[in-house]
Amino acid sequence: MNEPFAADAVSVRWRSALDAAEDALRAASRALPPDELARHRAALAHERAQALRYLKALARDDGTSDRLVHLTPHRDERRLLGLPAGVDACVFDLEGVLVGSVALHVAAWTQAFDELVWTWTDRLGVPILPFDPRTDYRTYVHDRPRLEGVHAFLASRGIALPEGDPDDPPDAETVHGLANRKNELLQRRIATLGVSAYHGSWQYLETALEAGVHTAVVSASENTPAILERAGLAAVVERYVGGAEVVAEHLRESPAPDRLLAACRGLHVEPEHAAVFETSTEGIEAARAGHFAYVVAIDQACRAQGADLVVPDLADLLERRLAA
Repeated sequence: MNEPFAADAVSVRWRSALDAAEDALRAASRALPPDELARHRAALAHERAQALRYLKALARDDGTSDRLVHLTPHRDERRLLGLPAGVDACVFDLEGVLVGSVALHVAAWTQAFDELVWTWTDRLGVPILPFDPRTDYRTYVHDRPRLEGVHAFLASRGIALPEGDPDDPPDAETVHGLANRKNELLQRRIATLGVSAYHGSWQYLETALEAGVHTAVVSASENTPAILERAGLAAVVERYVGGAEVVAEHLRESPAPDRLLAACRGLHVEPEHAAVFETSTEGIEAARAGHFAYVVAIDQACRAQGADLVVPDLADLLERRLAA
């Protein structure tokens, strides 16, 4: 499992200690002489500045960027999130916003479908178009439960398979067998290649929780909990709506707001008090349909599609607020 960068993990503890000292000074402000109080505050500010220099050096020694290392007091952390007043929760699309797992899904779907296409081409003696990851992924399987994706692709190629059963082995020539084959290939890739959180994901989620803002994740993948765990994000995500929940609750895909609203229900927060972080036009439309308070697009292509804010990634959003 990936862990937060060393500087990030140390800064959380160091910031808590500095904040405790600052709270103690505030509590003692009426009892201490003004000149003594001023000396203590100056010493604390000096210590915070020294600690920040040390943490930035630690980040550089660790081979990571020091852009997001900070010791901002907890009372100011909500400002770092860049959210409007009244927003008490953040709902994140998993793939593309927090982690780069799309490539793993695409590779697994490609291999699973191509194995079937090759078999059917040999059997029928008629060429069948293989899975095209550039166009077929978004058209047939993106943001859909696994079985729906299998049905959609098979229909596009005129291939009819028996439905089978959920416990069919991955080599069974059934809809369930093909879905299980894709899942097997994906889990193998997760185990061997791992899943990395984007730079800034952990910091933004941690900052949100420390600021008292709830966090939830939505994804069509049944491997959502495993991906969060392997990416080191499980501890900073309060709730998730994954593939299992999508199927069990019959949650429609975007632009319907079903999954985003389900995440809010899990957090016990109304959408009017929640922000959504999305990467697609359909996701932004879903947030608007659900009447969410604030919509952030993590994709420059969404600039004209109705988002309140467009940024390349969460790291950029945090960096902007740190520099403000």
